[in-house]
Amino acid sequence: MAYQNKLIIFTRYPEPGKTKTRLIPILGEEGASNLHRQLTEATFKMIQPLINNDFLSLKICFTGGNQELMENWLGKDLSYQNQYGEGLGDRMKFAFETEFRDRMTQVVIIGTDCLELNENIIRQAFESLAKSDLVLGPAQDGGYYLIGLKKVYAELLTDIAWGTDTVKKRTLEIAHNLNLKTFLLPMLQDLDRPEDLQQYYTKNN
Repeated sequence: MAYQNKLIIFTRYPEPGKTKTRLIPILGEEGASNLHRQLTEATFKMIQPLINNDFLSLKICFTGGNQELMENWLGKDLSYQNQYGEGLGDRMKFAFETEFRDRMTQVVIIGTDCLELNENIIRQAFESLAKSDLVLGPAQDGGYYLIGLKKVYAELLTDIAWGTDTVKKRTLEIAHNLNLKTFLLPMLQDLDRPEDLQQYYTKNN
């Protein structure tokens, strides 16, 4: 069976004071915004080979700014969509539902906080999703950097205390209760908090 793979990147237009707010105390508003810009651009560069090889199609789901600003930043040839919903779970649920209505069969959502995420892991996510109901990329802070589905399970996205260290654990509990076949990708590090930056630079220097 030929799968129609859609990768969705959740990001924010880099506005000082509104981006990477937990890092503002150590980086300042401009520094935190610039880090977010660099992380997003690195993520976009990382996935280019998968797009060029027609392995997947891409959509950028954004908040902050507007489509013109996003196009001027990342390019006019991309597909953009505003994030709709009150919280992160609602926004991801809407994004998944939109793609499945458009007849995509495998949909993966990532953020832009994980410099360790690479092309091979993205490919592994889609290949594993072909044999699973849920693919999850666990992050060291207790959250996740990637989620992949072939249909929407609302419970996975709505009964979660987002921004806490229980996100991954609670997601896996819900998946177990739903009898979902789950595949876990390698654990990676997000760059969300001051301690994340310290750990990342310690590990890579």
